[in-house]
Formats: sequence, C-alpha cells, structure tokens
Amino acid sequence: MQELVPNETVEMIRADRITLTFVQSPFCGTCHLAKKMLSTLEALYEKDIFQEMNASLHSSLMEHFKIKSVPCLLVTREGKVIEKIYAFHSVPFMRDKISNYVE
Repeated sequence: MQELVPNETVEMIRADRITLTFVQSPFCGTCHLAKKMLSTLEALYEKDIFQEMNASLHSSLMEHFKIKSVPCLLVTREGKVIEKIYAFHSVPFMRDKISNYVE
C-alpha cells in the first residue's frame, strides 16, 4: 500500500484511472483492522491496489470529498467520487466491493 504525501495526493486522486484511496488515522483502531483487510486483498491480487492517506494530514481533501469518518475507502476517477465505502465488514465483502475497480 503506497502512502500518499501531501504534495502527491491531489495528483494521484485526479488520475484518469480509477484510484482506490484508503483514508485512515493512525490513532484509529478500526482503521488498523481495515488496513489488514486491504493488505490481505493486495496479497490475494499480488499487486499494490490501494493508496493510503492520513486524514490528519489532508484536512482540505477530507472536506472537499465530504469524508464523514475513517476508515473510508475513497474510489475516484479524474478527481470525481465514484464511491465511498465506510463499512469494512470482512475480506470477502471488500473483495466483492472492489472487484469492479481492480483489473
């Protein structure tokens, strides 16, 4: 999972391809569990799928995309929100959610 730094984040989210950004806080226990699920999915697909964004460092993007809470999986294309996933029920649930976005 690639961690985004503030000056790269806007460029990555505005990419012309679908981008899956895991929005988290390092102080959030639920975020740590969600990250493990996403890491399991990356191992399953055998490639990096997700970007990681620390919500504390990107308050303007949190506001811009109207992200209500963390963890959140923000799915974007060309800077437009396709979907926001807040409930990370299980690895199979998340696999089904992202299967439309991962090649």
